[in-house]
Amino acid sequence: MLSLRPPPWRGDPGGVGLVRCVSATVDGVFCVASLVPSPPALVPELGGAAGAAGDGEVAVLRTAVLTAAGELAEKASRWLVVGVDESTRRLGPETTGSFRGYGVDVRVGLSGGLGTEPDPSLPLPVLIAGWLRGRLAPGVSAEAQTIAADAPASACRALGASLRAELDADPAHCGVLVVGDGAATMSTAAPRYLDARAEGAQADIDRALSAGDRAALAALDSGLCAELDVAGRPAYQVLAGLFETDAADPKVETLYAAAPFGVAYHVSVWFPDEAERGERV
Repeated sequence: MLSLRPPPWRGDPGGVGLVRCVSATVDGVFCVASLVPSPPALVPELGGAAGAAGDGEVAVLRTAVLTAAGELAEKASRWLVVGVDESTRRLGPETTGSFRGYGVDVRVGLSGGLGTEPDPSLPLPVLIAGWLRGRLAPGVSAEAQTIAADAPASACRALGASLRAELDADPAHCGVLVVGDGAATMSTAAPRYLDARAEGAQADIDRALSAGDRAALAALDSGLCAELDVAGRPAYQVLAGLFETDAADPKVETLYAAAPFGVAYHVSVWFPDEAERGERV
């Protein structure tokens, strides 16, 4: 289990996050991807006493998530969100939603306007992305690209490569926020209870994510992932596809990898290879 407790991060009154020195990105094109999970408890209003506390497991996880998403806020003027849903679809910046289905009517959106009626079908990854955008980059307009939960690896990788081509053609600084969870069968407290295979499978997933190992992520067993309730499997493979045409695996900074509630959460920031970015200027 990896769990980093970083020092306070500027701009957040709760004193969460990391101050990390990363060199400025090149003008335009795709510059960063951040991977975060989607537990509703990240939103303080939804986490009860544990979510509101300044320490404990939820606070440590939220620290890492805000830090990873903060990289997008710092470096990207255009956000593209990737998450898993029942179907593959594109959602525009006018999209709004609410956490009402999770107990509290916290309104979020992919842009600043929240005047429209919330979409009750909005998947949790997009809700989490909207909350992060509103908290860290309220002036940014985002779009969301969902991928079907049963999409094969080839379709996920192809979608990632297509999104990369789209972003590289944009003169803006572009970043991708990938939202997805690991195995939900890590302990007896897990939503799907304990599966003895989950620990080893999740360790392999965490290693691949931390290494930016595109081949290992592309080779994830979709059947096993479904049995272990690795809901983020398609999103992980879209993330790998974003870097598929690069000459080298991306640089990855892992901020968190643990399963505090029986669900595996991985938080990391992915940067294109420096040489690759230079060639694309």
